[in-house]
Amino acid sequence: MALALGLSALCGAAPAHAVTEVAWWHAMSGQLKLRLEQLAADFNASQSEFRIVPSLKGNYTETVTAAIFAFRSHSQPAIVQVNEIATATMMAAKGAIYPVYELMRDQQEAFSPAAYLPVVTGYYTDIDGNMLSFPFNASTPILYYNKTLFRAAGLDPEQPPKTWPEVGDAAKRLLAAGAACGFTTSWPSWINIENFSAYHNLALATQANGRGGLDAVLTFDNPAVLRHIAQLAEWQTSKAFDYSGRATTAEPRFQRGECAIFIGSSATRADILANAKFQVGFGMLPYWPDIDGAPQNTIIGGATLWVLRGRPSEEYRGVAKFFSYLSQPEIQAAWHQNTGYLPITRAAYDLTRAQGFYDRNPGTAISIEQITLKMPTENSRGLRLGSFVLIRDVIEDELEQAFSGKKSAKAALGSAVERGNRLLRQFERANP
Repeated sequence: MALALGLSALCGAAPAHAVTEVAWWHAMSGQLKLRLEQLAADFNASQSEFRIVPSLKGNYTETVTAAIFAFRSHSQPAIVQVNEIATATMMAAKGAIYPVYELMRDQQEAFSPAAYLPVVTGYYTDIDGNMLSFPFNASTPILYYNKTLFRAAGLDPEQPPKTWPEVGDAAKRLLAAGAACGFTTSWPSWINIENFSAYHNLALATQANGRGGLDAVLTFDNPAVLRHIAQLAEWQTSKAFDYSGRATTAEPRFQRGECAIFIGSSATRADILANAKFQVGFGMLPYWPDIDGAPQNTIIGGATLWVLRGRPSEEYRGVAKFFSYLSQPEIQAAWHQNTGYLPITRAAYDLTRAQGFYDRNPGTAISIEQITLKMPTENSRGLRLGSFVLIRDVIEDELEQAFSGKKSAKAALGSAVERGNRLLRQFERANP
């Protein structure tokens, strides 16, 4: 009788619900890693069906490489974070990716590209406007300046330079007042070629910067870009402009007070404020005022979340729920405010403004205002060029030749275009 009652109790008990784990491979370290992990933990706590499991796989290149090898061995994650310039490479892997618009449609989750900032979706949509991946961490370059050094040089500390001629004039006055370096930039190609072209409504390549086809040809060796690089090289001789290297190597020079003006990612704002011992000012990316249409809008950097095929169907239900969660205005607003990355939706921007964040934190709205300055054009909607990680290395190699005086700006840009086009043709042949 006891055994029968025990079996009856077991049979009548509700079965334990198995939680579906969803692997998320990412490239964020330090404080950003902690923020990302908290984002996953908050989603996990918000429901009981799915558990997002984030894993740091190294930098962007290492993360994508790990995902490619994992896909070949059928051990790939459901979600992988990929930097924006690898978009064309991911699109070419048609059998490996599960486009986000298809995922959300299949899982019957509400999803409209119109809710997202156009300059963000422009990077990650196909020619028909379908979103292929989910925008996650997006930034854009802005101008930072040292208000203490501005005062010492007799410059108005509340008026950042708005044009490149004004930057040059301010840099010369700052040098004369004792600054070791007038201005510098991080990410040389992203700022001085890619964003420069978009901000001046200039094509970086044919076929709508590669969006129209793999047969795109680089065209950034035009007179406007040539003049800009030649001017930077000339300013380099006096340290009005001082080249600091690739990626983020310029940032510490500004934080130490060595360079009075710094042009870098909007997402470095928190680090700069945490480390600078002076009052920091903020401004928009400079432009050349004699170029028609300038300023247009800048483009983004950062990364997006791609969904890989070959996982169990239940995991994809969890991915869709997670993306819906990430799209909520309050979630996006908190991510934007805590990290310095852009909000990906207009609703998140409006909520942040309504909460008074921009009023309490001057300069934080500049990045949003800049990328939404005008509706994006074919020239300012972003890049879709194969092997652009390698092409960016080529561009920066040639820029270094110009800044060091080893090549003229014309020779350096001509070589960058020629070498870059060879890489584009190799990519085109490999992806017929």
